Amino acid sequence: MSTSASRLDRWLLHSLRKMLGSAPLDLVLYDREEVADMRRSVATIRFADRQTLIDVLRSPEMGFGDAFSEGRIVIDGDLVAALVAIYETRRNTPPGLLARWLLWTQQNTLTGSRKHVHHHYDLGNDFYNLWLDSEMQYTCAYFPNPDANLDTAQLAKLDHVCRKIWLRPGETVVEAGCGWGGLALHMARNYGVNVKAYNISQEQIAFARERAKREGLSNQVEFIEDDYRNIRGQFDAFISVGMLEHVGIERYRELGNVVRRAIGDTGRGLLHFIGRNFDRPLSTWIKRRVFPGGHPPALRSVMDIFEPQDYSVLDVENIRLHYARTLEHWLERFENSYDQVRDTYGANFARMWRLYLAGSAAAFRVGTLQLFQVVFAGSQCKTIPWNRAYLYEDAEPRQSDEPWIRAIS
Repeated sequence: MSTSASRLDRWLLHSLRKMLGSAPLDLVLYDREEVADMRRSVATIRFADRQTLIDVLRSPEMGFGDAFSEGRIVIDGDLVAALVAIYETRRNTPPGLLARWLLWTQQNTLTGSRKHVHHHYDLGNDFYNLWLDSEMQYTCAYFPNPDANLDTAQLAKLDHVCRKIWLRPGETVVEAGCGWGGLALHMARNYGVNVKAYNISQEQIAFARERAKREGLSNQVEFIEDDYRNIRGQFDAFISVGMLEHVGIERYRELGNVVRRAIGDTGRGLLHFIGRNFDRPLSTWIKRRVFPGGHPPALRSVMDIFEPQDYSVLDVENIRLHYARTLEHWLERFENSYDQVRDTYGANFARMWRLYLAGSAAAFRVGTLQLFQVVFAGSQCKTIPWNRAYLYEDAEPRQSDEPWIRAIS
């Protein structure tokens, strides 16, 4: 290689180093020495060629994500720790033009939502079964203690959700976005409620229906392949776990209308969703390659669901660190099945999902992503518990007909 080319390469590396600030990472082009002396590096990032460096400098998120997926970027060391270092350095970087363009082009219309859900969730149940828990829960678990295993934590999450909305036998529940049906079946089996669960993923609905039939719960749980906007009927409770991220903030008032149609003034509900401390678009690479149409909202935006309906917010819990731990479990299981994923779906797909899971774990560790659970109720809901003791004790939630409950709005 000529001297001028070597000088150019070093200049590109130096520019990238400036972009990363004090992140404890070694940057290497080909097999050369790193451009700057980092004394305590958590990982080494290797760039295959000059064009890869240019791609990353020109479009950091898309350039890095695509190059990693294609094997043109290799990270030696702890992948999650490396991404944590990058996110901490660039957490306040404003979104670019492409991020804003994707918000416009990936609208969650009835047609758009089906397309987006198919892209992400209809990859085949066998793929997700490789690294999810036995309940096939693709949402944040709830760890009773940091050392709990994933299956225990996911069951605890299902119970935590049910206890938060104090389900009682004989009640009716509608679930918007039911995944593979684990929560709906848990509610029916353990709380004696009747559930209608909506989902537009064909593979997930087929799996859930078969499981309900196998467990003898088809008379209590109806899995409906349809969009949440088409929910019909009257229910005691509305639940959505991991679906709000697919709605889009411009449609929150419409979602509020759907909720009111379902539970009126007397019902209550829970939303469990990935969010942010302030509104900004999701990673452009994730939206283009993995999770089209996704948007993690700030709590301020979510109030557009509740305020026009005069719904009272009763409880807000942020379990961000639980999602970081969940993703660490998923990533470990994914790595254990990596060769099978690569052989079935291809090396680029396997590397893409490795980066997606590791990057998500890093985002929840750093706090650029949050995980909110919001409990709400209508102004005429008469069964609001007196305190939160029922969440953490083996006791039925207390009910009250005190005047303050009737006047909660």
